Amino acid sequence: MTTATTAEPAAQQEAAYPHPGPARRPRREPRTLPYLLLLPATLVLALVLGYPLARLGVISFQDYGLRSLFTGQVGWAGLDNYRSVWDDPQLVPVLLRTAGFCAALVAGTLSIGLAVALMMVRLGPGMRRTVTFCLIASWAMPPVAGTLVWQWLFEPVYGVANWALSRTGLFGDLSQHDWTTTALSAFALVWSLVVWQSVPFVALTLYAGLSQIPRSYYEAAALDGASPWTTFRVITLPFLRPILALVTILSVIWDFNVFTQIWILTQGGPNQGTTTLGIWSFTKAFSSNSFGQGAAVAVVSVLLLLALTLYYVRRLVRSGEEL
Repeated sequence: MTTATTAEPAAQQEAAYPHPGPARRPRREPRTLPYLLLLPATLVLALVLGYPLARLGVISFQDYGLRSLFTGQVGWAGLDNYRSVWDDPQLVPVLLRTAGFCAALVAGTLSIGLAVALMMVRLGPGMRRTVTFCLIASWAMPPVAGTLVWQWLFEPVYGVANWALSRTGLFGDLSQHDWTTTALSAFALVWSLVVWQSVPFVALTLYAGLSQIPRSYYEAAALDGASPWTTFRVITLPFLRPILALVTILSVIWDFNVFTQIWILTQGGPNQGTTTLGIWSFTKAFSSNSFGQGAAVAVVSVLLLLALTLYYVRRLVRSGEEL
């Protein structure tokens, strides 16, 4: 009697609260969905970038010159274009010049951009908006228009920059100075222009990263008596490391391919002193009418840039995994 009595409530409880049974697995999204979402952008990139790169690679193996433009008959040169580029005595100086100039541009852009971003953090709201507007205005200026303005500013006779520098008296009389007469001054001219055009993006990107760092870290460092350099090294730099890696990759890509500013200001002179890989490829193709060799130089540039980009992307991924 007792057993039946105790078993009846248990049966009623099971009827009222049935067993949930085996747990259901969460519904998985189809694996093809991400690829389908990326497909439109991939097709656009393949059309805009893929075909020109493939065409460039084909021309680099052809004997493509001025005659081929008119006749339409193109012969295959095999590796002759690459051998000609490899045996050219200008190859090593151009490579070293391109690498050095790219490193100087990246270093200048990152250092000045970081300084501007740190300054913006300490500015008031009104002044910060003014600086942001000035940065966006300079960044929005087209490269050709900005280069022409720079050319006018440093014009030997009527240039405003030459007049202002002469008024300071620090560098003597520069009113008649031509900045394109020596390779060093020509590179300094191009460097200042490219850095001026590149700093806004880096500064605004780093400022966005700085604004996301919690203020409590800096308050704790101030209570511990940490110096500004220690605070920057221990708190600011670790938080900004992934963003710095990203803007470094983008700066290397942009500065390695600088062409418009150099061509308008110096055209690779004086005495090919400012000739980089981009300028060399252009002069090979259109000045010497050897489009095959120009394409070969461009392919070499793409491969070098791809290797640098892969290296920095690997470092960026590793730094993200460490975080």
